[in-house]
Amino acid sequence: MFKLMRKYLLFVTLFLFGGLVQAQKKETSPKPKLVVGLVIDQMRWDYLYRYQNLYSENGFKRLLRDGFSCENTLVPYLPTYTAPGHTCVYTGSVPAIHGIVGNDWYDARIGGNMYCSDDSSVNTLGSPSKQGKMSPRNMLTTTIGDELRLSTNFRSKVIGVALKDRGAILPAGHAANAAYWFDDSVGQWISSTYYFKQLPEWVVQYNNKHYVDKAMKQDWNTLLPIDKYTNSTADNKVYEGNLPEENQPVFPHRLSQITKEKYSAFKYTPAASSYTFDMAKAIVKNEKMGGGEFTDLLAVSISSTDYMGHTFGPNSIEAEDTYLRLDKDIADFLNYLDATVGKGNYLFFLTADHAAAHVPGFLTENNLPGGTFNTSALSKELAKRLKEVTGLDNAMIKIQNNQVYLNEKSIKAAGKNMTEVEQEVVDFLIDQPLIEFAFPTKRIESQTIPAVIKNMLTNGYNAKRSGQVGYILTPGYIAMGSTGTTHGAWNPYDSHIPLVWYGTGIKPGKTNRETYMTDIAPTIAGLLQIQMPSGNVGKVIEEVKK
Repeated sequence: MFKLMRKYLLFVTLFLFGGLVQAQKKETSPKPKLVVGLVIDQMRWDYLYRYQNLYSENGFKRLLRDGFSCENTLVPYLPTYTAPGHTCVYTGSVPAIHGIVGNDWYDARIGGNMYCSDDSSVNTLGSPSKQGKMSPRNMLTTTIGDELRLSTNFRSKVIGVALKDRGAILPAGHAANAAYWFDDSVGQWISSTYYFKQLPEWVVQYNNKHYVDKAMKQDWNTLLPIDKYTNSTADNKVYEGNLPEENQPVFPHRLSQITKEKYSAFKYTPAASSYTFDMAKAIVKNEKMGGGEFTDLLAVSISSTDYMGHTFGPNSIEAEDTYLRLDKDIADFLNYLDATVGKGNYLFFLTADHAAAHVPGFLTENNLPGGTFNTSALSKELAKRLKEVTGLDNAMIKIQNNQVYLNEKSIKAAGKNMTEVEQEVVDFLIDQPLIEFAFPTKRIESQTIPAVIKNMLTNGYNAKRSGQVGYILTPGYIAMGSTGTTHGAWNPYDSHIPLVWYGTGIKPGKTNRETYMTDIAPTIAGLLQIQMPSGNVGKVIEEVKK
């Protein structure tokens, strides 16, 4: 009896110990050697599926098959622009807190325009131009990269790369080891003295390969026979724009004939995406990203999709071809990470900074609601109205980011009541046929506006950087000329973005519940077991974890 009792107790002890070990294993799951964030500028969520029949098995399909997709991820603020989008992804915050309220904004303190990453205190590295006088100093909070650096006493490496300076600088954060962006005056990668005194020698050598000059000797033709592009309109639509120095939006695009604006035109092409991925590989190799004791982070943004998208629109053959080629680039990049960092050793996520509206001409052609809105005409009429009300020629400074910036100092000096002037602006705007809502930005919460839009407006309002009066356009209408498209609105065509997770600690699957761009940073923080960024308002997406 005693022996049986001893065996029973031994069995229970081993069982409980085994359970404890398993629990400890679950709690201490391995951390990735490298986190790679891929932000596709202007990628609509539906691009994941729209061209799926032509995608390879190893790009977007690999991510969807073996990763976890948050199918209903939304941008939670207004306006939906590039700089705030990249910032929100990596800070888990919103413009009201991190301060990046647009790509640029009017700053009353300096009495002029402020570009999101302008910094006159630093200098360009890699070019004689001023395109490198940039830094993250206008961003008021930390990023997930900053928190990663802090968590390892700055032994983790964090680097950002993109054609656009704002797509490289803001994601990388304040404490980043480096950020690289494209200077279209010289056709090379540059940086600034914010990060180091001179470009690393390997970057100089990379630039000496003259990748862009070689790429622009090749014309842009379709990857597949053009009759395979059944998810697009016919080629040469009058509502599509042109590449620099081209006269028609048709294939093949004769890149080899572009001379004066060669480097600028390059940014619109799929070759620019490949160029960015190639630089990302060079960073991984030369900086030994993912090869050390501590987790590193590489923030990659593909900007060429935005240049192309603005010009040709979501329904163009150019858009379809761009995403088919991007699919191949992603497959190649994932294979590179498998071979260098090791399959299963890296955490990868794909998302976008915003999406895009359909081209107004396309909507009209297909009897769908939408069209163009003339901001310039609105500005002239509003200035005229304000002069009648205040007697001032300078009562309005400008209209920017769908907001009216008023000259508060002059209005008050003239003895006018600011609240009454703001209401005059609201009344004028709401009388315009294509404006659905107008409101004083300081009093958004008291306005009769649908809750979902009101919440986005509140998240986008920063008292020191936003205008005094805002407005919302009728769905489908955008402030554009006769060709191309843009973004910035609350509507799903601008705010519904992809979010796919892949790699270390990620289980395959998907969720259709509502998630937000701001949930990305805290989810990474949870997976890495580090602190969330200083302005974080997002929540961990629990479903992605194994």
